[in-house]
Amino acid sequence: MAFSRFFGRGRDAAPPPSDETTAEPEAEEALPERTYETDEEAPPEDADHRSWRERAEALLPTGASTGSKRFAALWGEDGDDDALPTHFVSASGCRIVAVHGKSYLDCTMALGSVALGYGEPRVSRAVVDAVAEGSVSALSSWREVELAERLHTLIPCAERVQLLKTGAEATSAAVRLARTYTGRDRVIASGYFGWHDWAAETAEGVTAAVRGDTVRVPFDDIPALERAVAEAGAGLAAIILEPVVERAASDAWLRRARELCDAGGAALIFDEIKTGFRVAPGGYQERCGITPDLATFGKALANGFPLAAVVGHAALMDAARRTWISSTLASESSALAAALAVLDWHEEADICGTLAETGRELRAVFDRAIDAAGVTGVTTQGIDPMFLLAWDDPARETYFVRAAAHAGVILKRGAYNFAAVAHDEEALREIEASASDALVALAEWERTR
Repeated sequence: MAFSRFFGRGRDAAPPPSDETTAEPEAEEALPERTYETDEEAPPEDADHRSWRERAEALLPTGASTGSKRFAALWGEDGDDDALPTHFVSASGCRIVAVHGKSYLDCTMALGSVALGYGEPRVSRAVVDAVAEGSVSALSSWREVELAERLHTLIPCAERVQLLKTGAEATSAAVRLARTYTGRDRVIASGYFGWHDWAAETAEGVTAAVRGDTVRVPFDDIPALERAVAEAGAGLAAIILEPVVERAASDAWLRRARELCDAGGAALIFDEIKTGFRVAPGGYQERCGITPDLATFGKALANGFPLAAVVGHAALMDAARRTWISSTLASESSALAAALAVLDWHEEADICGTLAETGRELRAVFDRAIDAAGVTGVTTQGIDPMFLLAWDDPARETYFVRAAAHAGVILKRGAYNFAAVAHDEEALREIEASASDALVALAEWERTR
């Protein structure tokens, strides 16, 4: 609905009278109701009979500002079921309420950005307090300094800290720092690093020259990594990799990447956007004992509030003084407050241990449901805090995910489903029942098609 309906007729609306005596208001002439030949002619805010999906697709080029939240990404390309959820009105714990009023248990936890739970009370109070103080100003927030100090003590490679807003920003900053420090161009990459040009493998709109400076190698493939390093030669600036891509990388692969960077004077970068504050507070590097030169963090760092960080050895991080890395709202205080509250939780409780245990229980829930339904061609895979349901047929996966939504559970097609502290015993029981219903529906669909 247009805001002018709430706040007057626009910029020329008369101000309220300034004297203490208020005259009786004159009757205002009613505005005529606007009518349209078809609902398609109506602007989105007046299209009463359009679904939220239709309204979104009328104005948002892909239907959603986050790629993984597009209808096709959630429910499949051929989806035409308006009962499937697309937009939410509230989220609490591991439950979300969609615009049509139905409540769902969520196993995606906002693509892994929420590890404690939606609306976690301590995080919410910290954010409200920060906003009440004024979330931005001409100066940096004091919370920026405190957060940097605490990340420095938690993350093995974090001699310096630069804060940003998104994972894509952080990984792009890490690559620029590596290139600035080494004076070289070539980057070897394995994983997903966001949408920015240097990381866009096949996207249109990226020049061939930019694309040519990044070489992709398969995950956990030592010979492919060695060949790419040999081909890059003295032009290698960095190796950037995700230590978990559906499964954990072998220590041998990570160690070889470290050795190759050391031998060639290149920087080793770990993308810990998903693994940080999930597998361990200090990221996967804390668990595997292999320390990168630079690392990026985000997602669970602030329990869903927009915040990311690139951290690393002082010599590489100080290259920021010779290049330009800046974001207007990087030190906005509400997300900083959320992150500090998250770190408080990690100091007081074994959050990552809880996520691992809860993830094991979630996987067991799906394993039991699969066995009980007698459905084949699907297994749970990956590491416990962030696992996936691996299907032998994308069509079967899509049917199951839609059926699960109808049964009250939102699951990710492909990787990953994320455990959260908020997935309590009651939620696990409900998830198992819904998964069982969806698997039975899948089996019946396959018998009759």
